[in-house]
Amino acid sequence: MLLSCKSCGLEKDIPPQYAGKTVKCPKCKSPIKLPAEPAGQVSRYSVAEFVSRTSQKDRSQGLFELESNNMLEINVDGSVWTKMGSMIAYTGNITFTREGVLEHGLGKMLKKAVSGEGATLTKAEGKGALYLADASKKISVLELDNDTICVNRNDLLAFEPSVNWDITMMKKVAGMLAGGLFNIKLSGKGMIAITTHHDPLTLKVSPGKPVITDPNATVAWSGNLTPELKTDISFQTLLGRGSGESIQMRFDGDGFVVVQPFEEVYMQSG
Repeated sequence: MLLSCKSCGLEKDIPPQYAGKTVKCPKCKSPIKLPAEPAGQVSRYSVAEFVSRTSQKDRSQGLFELESNNMLEINVDGSVWTKMGSMIAYTGNITFTREGVLEHGLGKMLKKAVSGEGATLTKAEGKGALYLADASKKISVLELDNDTICVNRNDLLAFEPSVNWDITMMKKVAGMLAGGLFNIKLSGKGMIAITTHHDPLTLKVSPGKPVITDPNATVAWSGNLTPELKTDISFQTLLGRGSGESIQMRFDGDGFVVVQPFEEVYMQSG
């Protein structure tokens, strides 16, 4: 039997002998009246129980709502930018338009041409509930309040049109990484959603204490930081006897870096 608390959103399987009783929520202690099950019927694995347990829940969290760690609901009423190919379902009246060549001006078009970004964004417009996911990656929702954050282009799932964005590029060793050199800089006010393989780890960067990361495991960083690519290429590396960590990202200053426990291999588009 599924215990579902409307006050705090907790959902928990409990033994069927509690059917028809009033229990306290283990999290917020609110009283919950459990439905009575028909005598002799075991509903733990029934279709009705499955539908009840997996059905969409209205958590009243606003524009962006996490249906689960791996699925995002966007309550569209106007428009929102999403990663192309991330839509898995929607209700209501929503239309999808691939990002136009001049959608964001000539400057961004030229940067996208140089970076090989291609048209990776889709504009969802209308009114309804839109559900997004990206290869079962974990989703984190952030609300920018005049903040600036840089996100690896492959890890940006969605953002409000009120958020300003631009393509940024590493200054050194251009062309040595397939797809890992170009990132999206987001700033202003609005909601954004980023993805990671498994749980992210945020590392603090402070003056005199730089953070070094693997580019393929680096997800995002605070917008005031300007990372540099650090190379450790030696004769042994060329002979195949290097450490395997010959290209690294170095962050100096005051801010943070988000990494994931996974080295993602990016495909060059275009």
